[in-house]
Amino acid sequence: MEQPRNPLHGITLEDMVTALVAHYGWTGLGERIPVRCFTSEPSVASSLKFLRKTPWAREKVEGLYLFMLRDIKRAAGSSASEQLPADNKSKDHPLTAHNAVKMRVD
Repeated sequence: MEQPRNPLHGITLEDMVTALVAHYGWTGLGERIPVRCFTSEPSVASSLKFLRKTPWAREKVEGLYLFMLRDIKRAAGSSASEQLPADNKSKDHPLTAHNAVKMRVD
């Protein structure tokens, strides 16, 4: 099924949780979405088990994931393009939006 406008199409729940943990850490994730699977002995496996059974929590994770992507894109677009010299605005430069998802912003 084609879903060209769905930003979550092709992204697994595990990918989302892993990216959120890499970006915010377990503590930060637990502060943003206060559920025990993120605050008490957190792991990706236990989080996935809970989120697959709990639609409201999964929706919160999906929303935070989309917010994180927008925030990274916004930060990369505004600060990186202003800081780069004109000849370094290639997609291989570490501060471009193309590579923003790989960067960790605390």
